[in-house]
Amino acid sequence: MPKTDFNIPTQLQQLINAEQAHHYHIVPFAQQNGTLTFKTDAKQLQELSLELQIIFGKEIQLVEESEQNIQKYLTLNYRKITKSKHSSELHYSEDFLLKIIHEAKSLGSSDIHFEVFEQKSRVRFRIDGKLIERYLIPLDEYTTYVNRIKILSQLDISEKRLPQDGRINIKNENEEFDIRVSVLPTLHGEKIVLRLLAKDTTAVDLVSLGFTELELNRYKESVKNPNGIVLISGPTGSGKTTTLYATLKLLNTDDTNILTIEDPIEYTLEGVNQVQLKENIGLDFASTLRTFLRQDPDIIMVGEIRDAATANMAIRAALTGHLVLSTIHTNSAWATISRLIDMDIPSFLIASTLNVSVAQRLVRKLCVHCKQKEKVVEDLFPENFSITDAFTNHYTAQGCEECYHTGYTGRKAIYEIIPITKELMEQIKNNRLEIDEYLKENNIKTLKDNALRLVQSGETSIEEVYSLLTN
Repeated sequence: MPKTDFNIPTQLQQLINAEQAHHYHIVPFAQQNGTLTFKTDAKQLQELSLELQIIFGKEIQLVEESEQNIQKYLTLNYRKITKSKHSSELHYSEDFLLKIIHEAKSLGSSDIHFEVFEQKSRVRFRIDGKLIERYLIPLDEYTTYVNRIKILSQLDISEKRLPQDGRINIKNENEEFDIRVSVLPTLHGEKIVLRLLAKDTTAVDLVSLGFTELELNRYKESVKNPNGIVLISGPTGSGKTTTLYATLKLLNTDDTNILTIEDPIEYTLEGVNQVQLKENIGLDFASTLRTFLRQDPDIIMVGEIRDAATANMAIRAALTGHLVLSTIHTNSAWATISRLIDMDIPSFLIASTLNVSVAQRLVRKLCVHCKQKEKVVEDLFPENFSITDAFTNHYTAQGCEECYHTGYTGRKAIYEIIPITKELMEQIKNNRLEIDEYLKENNIKTLKDNALRLVQSGETSIEEVYSLLTN
């Protein structure tokens, strides 16, 4: 049976919580005319039926299913979450919102989406880069949750026509974390995205991010320069900020003054002076950078270079003897040069200030318990992709209890690191931006090379890195 057959529709799935599903070994199958139908592998059907009737107050019908299939249903649809006083029954109540937040945090979710449409409203979690529908909320209750989020994040509950941004701090005896709140007016109501921000930086370390040994040495060498610019590029959600924080942890010593301007502040670093961007009152990247230069900094971190004004201030900071770290949206490490030129930054200034250009992506790792070895065939790859003779096998995602039948557990960053040498400085000054031969001669691996390396080593699948192989 294909694994997609084990997905339970959300309106049925939320009839019971994960604790009930695992305790009784039941999965909801249908709800009709006041009767709940469950699949189960239990032996004493009559006793179980009576107990469930008392719990749910409805007629119960049980359908026998194999133990193996019930286990697949449970692991795919009812993830076990870390026990805390907030993660008991998940039903519609006064503190339902907090229970959703704590459940998302326990499952390792990065974002929670509250969405409303003409016929339904729902809650989705982003886990390992993919969105999973988790709850359906009754349409007449959706506004209550929107207002509750707005109150917690100190936003205007009467303003329903304009986007709003806020922040929530969650604190209990076990943990403390911040949530960035984004409210967007849509056709049928307001959509809200909650970004869960981890304050704990103990797990953020350059060694564990995904650099190869050679790449790590090159990167460390580049960031140890007392001045210049370090730029990290990649799409939203590719782990750029985490790499920046890991770099700041390396550089954060008692004899350095580090200033950051961020949107949002995702981690709190002891010994680093962090400033939250507030564009509505004029506290933007460019104006804050101008002030930073009067604060006697050694190292400056700018959350993102979005425009020419910020790029110019970053260049100016680097020219006056500071090390500047930042991110930029481009597809590759070398495309960063073209992006800066498009912002009207003179190429000779780019050449003299840029220390290293980095591009990165996050790829999901195959589950070690169920990945399956298969022969390589040409049809699996993009057109015009040439397969080497040494590349004979690859691994595919299968799905098991350990990975909740997704086939993947966790993610890993892959990098493209180009240190700006004297030779490259000349290339940039003269606007000669073709460097394929240079990369091969200097053993600099591109994102495509590193993606292929992970496929060959069995750490990820061809499907996961397909878009990188087309470049």
